[in-house]
Parts: sequence; structure tokens; C-alpha cells
Amino acid sequence: MKVSKRGEYGMRALCHLAATYGGGLTHIREIAEQEEIPAKFLEGILLALKRSGFVKSRRGNEGGYALARPPHEIVVGDVFRALDGPLAPMSNSAELRALMDKNKRQRGFYAVLLEVSNAVSGILDHTTLAQILAGNMMDEEVMEMAGHEV
Repeated sequence: MKVSKRGEYGMRALCHLAATYGGGLTHIREIAEQEEIPAKFLEGILLALKRSGFVKSRRGNEGGYALARPPHEIVVGDVFRALDGPLAPMSNSAELRALMDKNKRQRGFYAVLLEVSNAVSGILDHTTLAQILAGNMMDEEVMEMAGHEV
């Protein structure tokens, strides 16, 4: 699976919002600066995430963005699908099964692609923003314990 810049930046923005979940709205400028995402590009990404129900927003000086649901309810696979479309490396599962039936000599090849597709989807569909955030915190704790600045 190749992650597009749109998908990467979308996940980085959502992780930023997950880290501040429950603390109010976050200005797009803050997300763009801290996550090193071009602000104009981020606007379009956040709009797509809003349409998909992952974030909510309010306009004005007191406005900004926040997660629309708790981090443990936002599944990574759903985010990538909303931003980039299907997760499969070549085709969706139904298309790969059809290719397996149509091309008997290449059945093994398409079966491997189907396995890869299912593995990627399985991981992303069982990972939430809360788990990613917990992994980030754990890494910071490990670094601190090792005597490195975070």
C-alpha cells in the first residue's frame, strides 16, 4: 500500500487533534505549523475529513477543528478510504477474485495480492487513533527512560 501525501497529512492532522481531544478547538494554523503541512493543502484535507464525519469545525476567531468522535472510535482504515479510496494495492477483493477465476494460470499471483490486500486492510481496520496516540506516548516514555530528550 502506498500512502499518498493527502493520506499521510490527514493522519498527522487527526493524530494532532487526538492528542488534544477534549481540550477545545485547534486553529488550522497551529496544526499546519506543528505538523509541517502546507496550510492550503490542509484546508482541503480537513474539509474532506469533516464531510466524512471525522472532524467538526467552527468558523471565526474562536473557531478551529476538533475530532467529531473520541479517538478510540476513529479507525485508521476508514480515514485512508475517505481520503484516498480503496486500500488494495491493485484492485479490490472482488476484482482480485474475478481475476483469479478468469486467469487460471495467474491464480497464484492474484491470490498473493489478495492476501496482501486482506493483511493491510486487517491491520488498518483494527487500529484506532487512540492506539496510534498510545504508541506515540510509549515511544516518548521509552526515549525519556533512555535519557534522550523528546
